[in-house]
Amino acid sequence: MTLLEQIDQWQRLAPQRLAHISPQSRLTYAELSQRSNALAHSLNQQLAPEGQPIAILGHKEPEMLIAFLGCIKAGHPYIPLDSSLPAARVQTILETSGAALLLTPEKIRALGSAAVENFQPAPLKPDSPWYIIFTSGSTGAPKGVVITRAALESFVSWIQTEQQFRPAQEVFLNQAPFSFDLSVMDLYSSLVNGGTLFSLTRETIAEPKKMFADLEQSAVSVWVSTPSFAQLCLAEPAFGAEMLPRLRKFWFCGETLAPEVAASLLKRFPAAEVWNTYGPTEATVATTSLKIDQEILSKYAPLPVGRPKPGSRILIVREGAAAEEGERGEIVIAGENVSAGYLNRPDLTDRVFEKIAGQRAYHTGDLGHFADGWLFFDGRIDFQIKLHGYRIEIGDIEANLQALEAVRDAVVLPVVKNGQAEFLAAYVVLRQALPGSSFEISCTLKRSLAERLPEYMIPRKFVFLEQFPLTANGKADRRQLAEMLAVSGGKRI
Repeated sequence: MTLLEQIDQWQRLAPQRLAHISPQSRLTYAELSQRSNALAHSLNQQLAPEGQPIAILGHKEPEMLIAFLGCIKAGHPYIPLDSSLPAARVQTILETSGAALLLTPEKIRALGSAAVENFQPAPLKPDSPWYIIFTSGSTGAPKGVVITRAALESFVSWIQTEQQFRPAQEVFLNQAPFSFDLSVMDLYSSLVNGGTLFSLTRETIAEPKKMFADLEQSAVSVWVSTPSFAQLCLAEPAFGAEMLPRLRKFWFCGETLAPEVAASLLKRFPAAEVWNTYGPTEATVATTSLKIDQEILSKYAPLPVGRPKPGSRILIVREGAAAEEGERGEIVIAGENVSAGYLNRPDLTDRVFEKIAGQRAYHTGDLGHFADGWLFFDGRIDFQIKLHGYRIEIGDIEANLQALEAVRDAVVLPVVKNGQAEFLAAYVVLRQALPGSSFEISCTLKRSLAERLPEYMIPRKFVFLEQFPLTANGKADRRQLAEMLAVSGGKRI
């Protein structure tokens, strides 16, 4: 069966099972099928069947799911946009993509949901685009990553086999907005298994008391989020197996998973598994995975991100050639899960996509290495800086800081003056309050780092925070931290 057929079968097998729960309402599989068919029928009447993309703007409303499937059934890829985006950025994406329509929950509700007799979805070829997610570009202009039906089906088939989800039993946490490709992991894992997607809105997340109360009532069994969000939840002492008794799996992507976070989760949720994954948007969410257990925790810091999925290859390229085991280089992903490229941007596509042994391949711009057969993520190439003549990988310093027993999380930023990096500053979240002044704690951390890093890589300035500001996608907000640093003028905050 195709992915769409696997999803649609649940309207027959379990029509009243909840497909989606959000603060706005609840949506059954019968309603999801009928309303997406009605939307597809309406789109067929409005648009020519050229497969132009359709933009969908909202925030975790059930109509978002209806629109995703309705667009696919009408033969059009969709562009998910979150309502938190500035209007100017939405307009840029609409113009860049040539979107045929902009749908909102209000517009979708106005179209009605009357049953369409004998509706047949448009045929979708394996190489046809399924969705297009816009990510930040280095020039400041967003670029649209095109994911085909074949790429998405490759990802979903892999996780189905690996994770062994229980049909019509799982409740998946949806933390990330649908404009962030981490949400693809929970959305389609849930829909293809007849699961229930439980969405936390940004308003709920902003009110921790309400958020934890909602989680307690959620019956979530599969937790999908960024590591930063889980770390935020760990600050609540009650966050544990008693709050979420059905939780059996943590599934992380989008950021580095710190060993301390994984260890804390295994301690608080002894019956749950913790999975680490890695992959850029251009390779359909994730390409590698690994179950973190006590043996892995005792052996590695930082943690590995796993091995490649079937049908995909990971190459480490160093100065144009394959790197040796243990050598650091650029991570290149080849396989059926690799994107078709950037929408309407052949120049950008040609720069980072190519064919390797007949497979599409993507140059990630990420640094990594293999050790013991595992892939390790070592930060971004564009996080390289030159400080006093030394070329430094910011991700290397962060990984070693995060490996210290006292440190829960860390972000390192260069302090730039007159266009040149003058010294390094570290923002640190401690696992617990330590005795002594901030200066004394900084000195202790510097001594510990000196056992792991050369002197020129040790941050001069340390700033201690209770938690990091997060982006809408649930990642540490480096831009806001950099602004705090700029306001302080490089002085202690």
